[in-house]
Amino acid sequence: MTADAHAVVAATWRLESARIVAGLLRMVRDVALAEDLAQEAFAAALEQWPTSGVPDNPRGWLMTVAKRRAVDHFRRLERLRSKQEELYWSLGPGQSQIPDFEGLVDHIEDDVLRLMFISCHPALSREAQVALTLRLLGGLTTEEIARSFLVKPATVGQRISRAKRVLAEVGVPLDLPTGEERKARLSAVMEVVYLVFNEGYTATSGDDWLRPALCDEARRLARMLVSLAPEEPEAHGLQALLDLQASRLPARLGDDGEPVLLADQDRRRWDHRLVRRGLEALDRADRLAARGTPIGPFVLQAEIAACHARSPSVERTDWPRIAQLYDGLVHVMPSPVVEVNRAVAHGMAFGPEAGLVVLDKVDTDSVKTYHLLPSVRGDLLARLGRTEEAREQFRLAASLTRNQREKRLLLARASSG
Repeated sequence: MTADAHAVVAATWRLESARIVAGLLRMVRDVALAEDLAQEAFAAALEQWPTSGVPDNPRGWLMTVAKRRAVDHFRRLERLRSKQEELYWSLGPGQSQIPDFEGLVDHIEDDVLRLMFISCHPALSREAQVALTLRLLGGLTTEEIARSFLVKPATVGQRISRAKRVLAEVGVPLDLPTGEERKARLSAVMEVVYLVFNEGYTATSGDDWLRPALCDEARRLARMLVSLAPEEPEAHGLQALLDLQASRLPARLGDDGEPVLLADQDRRRWDHRLVRRGLEALDRADRLAARGTPIGPFVLQAEIAACHARSPSVERTDWPRIAQLYDGLVHVMPSPVVEVNRAVAHGMAFGPEAGLVVLDKVDTDSVKTYHLLPSVRGDLLARLGRTEEAREQFRLAASLTRNQREKRLLLARASSG
């Protein structure tokens, strides 16, 4: 029972932490305090659920505990007595018992959107914006965020702590920004949603290769952004990209739960409803971009995903077109990770030697811990018949990944002929 309850707490944190923090933020009006209260509630769940059992409504239980802790917090702080009174009346006068907070769900979408844009306040650096939002909205650990950025966990921890302090010091308004201010923050918010999806699409650690709940949450947030910025091509591009990528999820695991790479996937198992949705969103993005708005990284990546979605097999994929799109993407979103993917595209379009030419130009110092760099190199070397060199690269990649299923896949490739 203890192990089951702990697993439920962990799953609930992944699914509900953003909503709980967002709801608390509306009440306590302090990002750091809202997160602390949420974490206290989850700590209480870890203590109580193994013996009392998992409640029928885990989120409602956690919100009740978190709000009770908030009441206690304000009562302890004499200087915030006015806040205590406001909180008391928000809960309803004359209530001596902990009330039912289910009415909170009526506001949850606005709360989450608000939290997204607060976390991407211009007073913060882009790195701090993304790290804080991934922590609050994605429910990712400091270690997971660090692997997304290819930096040390301590660096991410410092960014998050500094971001919370800055938000408290500048007294950030809790309303959704409008006009140019909203537009200025939108790219950071979209980047965060994209990174949350990536963590669900290929988990950076743990026993599961996929975390579909994170993919679903990212897609939900992307749809919210489209409704908020319907004239922004990149918002539609992001929605298209996530839907097209998510369409492959049913085929990315075999019957034994092991990863299935793109080349080996049964495309009949792809979710063709999501493919249609993604292509429709991409069409809307292209029509908006045709009005003169420059194409950004999400539209370009959606175009790449669409090439895969429209192809019946890897062999019949328009790899020259994908290589061309990656050549454009590296100019609008330069990064070693994009270069590694560009090497894959060039290797498929023009041969493995061409892929190695691109890969050899990647700044390896900035991606020392990025396991896909040696993994891609190993694949290109294997296609050239340089088997022993390929095996060495696959073993190196396996030593760098923190995901156990991916590690087994890479070691299997290292031991194969």
